[in-house]
Amino acid sequence: MTTEVPKEQRTERALIALSIACAFAIFAFAGTVGVTRSVLAAVLVPAGVAVFVAWLFWRRSLLPFKDNATSRPLKVVSGLATIAALAQLARLCVFIVNPAAAGYAMGPLRGPGLVTAHSCVSAYFVAARSAPQVTNIYSDDLYSLPSEKPEAIRKPKRIEPFNIDVYEYPPPFLILPRALAVPAPDFLHFRMVWFALNGAVVLSGLLVVARIMGPFAGTRALLLSPLVFASDHTISTLQIGNLQAMVIALAMLAMVFLARGRYLSGGALLAYATLSKIFPGMLIVYLLVRRRWRALEWTVGLSTALVVISLLDTGWAPYHAFLHQLPRLLGGEAFPAFRNPASIAKNYSVPGMVFKLQLFGLPGTSFAAMRIVGWIYTPIVLAATIILARQRRHRDEQPILWLAILIVASLRSPFLPGYGVIPAVWLLTLLTATLSPTMKRLCVMLLAWVVLNAAIPLLNPDPRLISIALLAPQAVIVILVVLAFRHRPESSGTEASGERRSVLADSTV
Repeated sequence: MTTEVPKEQRTERALIALSIACAFAIFAFAGTVGVTRSVLAAVLVPAGVAVFVAWLFWRRSLLPFKDNATSRPLKVVSGLATIAALAQLARLCVFIVNPAAAGYAMGPLRGPGLVTAHSCVSAYFVAARSAPQVTNIYSDDLYSLPSEKPEAIRKPKRIEPFNIDVYEYPPPFLILPRALAVPAPDFLHFRMVWFALNGAVVLSGLLVVARIMGPFAGTRALLLSPLVFASDHTISTLQIGNLQAMVIALAMLAMVFLARGRYLSGGALLAYATLSKIFPGMLIVYLLVRRRWRALEWTVGLSTALVVISLLDTGWAPYHAFLHQLPRLLGGEAFPAFRNPASIAKNYSVPGMVFKLQLFGLPGTSFAAMRIVGWIYTPIVLAATIILARQRRHRDEQPILWLAILIVASLRSPFLPGYGVIPAVWLLTLLTATLSPTMKRLCVMLLAWVVLNAAIPLLNPDPRLISIALLAPQAVIVILVVLAFRHRPESSGTEASGERRSVLADSTV
């Protein structure tokens, strides 16, 4: 015997399905234009995607929704965040499809540094196109104009209306850009396809994680997820096409799949995320400590397969260059951002704090000092991962632990600008989702969200001012990670009667 869903709840589910459908349709529009260059296809494909996604998430009830897990303030916050997120995505999509429409871009944000001409994805495209032909994909000649002084601010080459960024990733990452360059061989259309994939993966990560958290916490995580896309950090990352947010989402998806016993998909995603950005490898340590042998076997095996595929595609030259470039990547010398005081000021990484002190005239702040700080911080990351892996947690908390590990590990990078805040915003929503959504808690969450997304109101602020201002969001990130280490989900009477909570056994997590 089935219980009829109340009309109000059906309406809310329909609105959620419609919102998700609109987001996927926006990404589908950009991707369709990038691949087909057809106006008709750009109308029909997104419309079909929207209809299918709306039907899938409404009629099939793929996502959790417990009305008694929510509150009116939570629904109001979710509704406003959804409107803001969809409005920003639609606006940005115009700029992605038509770079001449610079008025639809984010523009300069948080002081100098992020402008409409900046494009991280340009480095991926140039490296993917050059890998089979050049001996060193990390050579400055591919990305930068000659400079009279090595310490001067980099002068980038141009591709279409964008500055070419510097490639700073391991060679296996190029498997994906090189595959996407087949249907989109020129940069502007490649950029559209990359935006579509980037956004769709991040959105999928949010939805899948909400689903695995259970009906009560999952419902709240679902309603709070628009706050991630309403964040300027997320929108600006999608605009410049940086890989960071997608890697975080891929790693989280991988852990969900591995927890569900889907070893092929989970192992492939975790392998690719680790080979692309290195820091997700801490989740492999997590699996090792948890003695998840089958998940480890698949991940290591598929990592080997991806390396072999990459070698067959591009040859040994990119790997030979990477072995010489790796010490410079770990030490920071490979990042041109350290020649720019504004970029130094906006660095969230732990080793990067060394160069921030340089802005205030402290002597001895060098790449050598930054390397020392980085290697001191590395065992801290390892110890934190082992401590978390040895703990038994409720189902609702597993994604919180994975995300906390990714945040702590990502802070080891020498250079981590604003996109490093995205997983912290996501963690904020997941922590809040495990608690009853009272007005007080929602106000605290929104205050933390505002601090994480606060922009410098000046056009050309002093880098020292930026460094001081960013101490507030950095403190929030630390607090969120500490809460993730110590947090236990709240079990109200309503939830206890509606759902039996249990710790996942090693066979399922």
